[in-house]
Amino acid sequence: MAGTKDWNAMQYLMFEDERTRPCYDLASRIPLQSPCHIVDLGCGPGNSTAVLASRFPQAHLTGLDSSPDMIEKAKKRLPDTQFTLADLSSYTPSGPVDVFFSNATLQWLPSADRINVITRLIDSQKSGGIFAFQVPDNLSEPSHEAMRQTASDGPWAKTLKSLQGGRESIQSPQELYDHLKPLCSRIDLWHTTYYHVLDGHEAIVEWLKSTGLRPFIDPLSPEEREGFLDAYRNRLKGAYSACYDGKVILPFPRLFMVAVKA
Repeated sequence: MAGTKDWNAMQYLMFEDERTRPCYDLASRIPLQSPCHIVDLGCGPGNSTAVLASRFPQAHLTGLDSSPDMIEKAKKRLPDTQFTLADLSSYTPSGPVDVFFSNATLQWLPSADRINVITRLIDSQKSGGIFAFQVPDNLSEPSHEAMRQTASDGPWAKTLKSLQGGRESIQSPQELYDHLKPLCSRIDLWHTTYYHVLDGHEAIVEWLKSTGLRPFIDPLSPEEREGFLDAYRNRLKGAYSACYDGKVILPFPRLFMVAVKA
């Protein structure tokens, strides 16, 4: 949503299976059998919306995203589903929503805005409504430490200095619980680390070029971007050892929450 208007859907979908697996895990924990209206917040190219359509075939689905390219791809994937170009920071539902579902979107909002959006949307729901989300919790992983190290060491350092590490960290489980419990009868929180087997260090770069690397490479000139990616790739080789067959295992931790409106 915020900062994601120019996303490249094809780049994002290079690792569609890996990106979609958390959607299945999150959708399976929604404690409703027949919700009437589900809104997919940050629907991307529709992979998460397709999971919801399979899990809740009778529900009316609405997908929201701030990227025109993502919305275009989502409409092609699910032509009978309503998709809307919208910014999560200002989005307000026009009617009752039984389930708000968000797959890897809320991490792009500033920390205070993130809590405000979640609180505002839960507050708009009837008792028993669900707010379910998952976000990457990987800012302390070697993949992201290497981004920050690379950003501070090279001819691009002055340009990237104001970024201060890209996106802001996610609230802790207790912070989320304490903020939202006054509105909720139940809050289910859990943490999962996926171990993705990828085709070498270049695959890590390609994965992150559509997500975590974007705040670092988007402001750079084409020449600086290539230099940054080369330096980043070399740091990854020191952080992730190759397996016996040349593949690389990328640990990817994610934080999940399913909240039930009181």
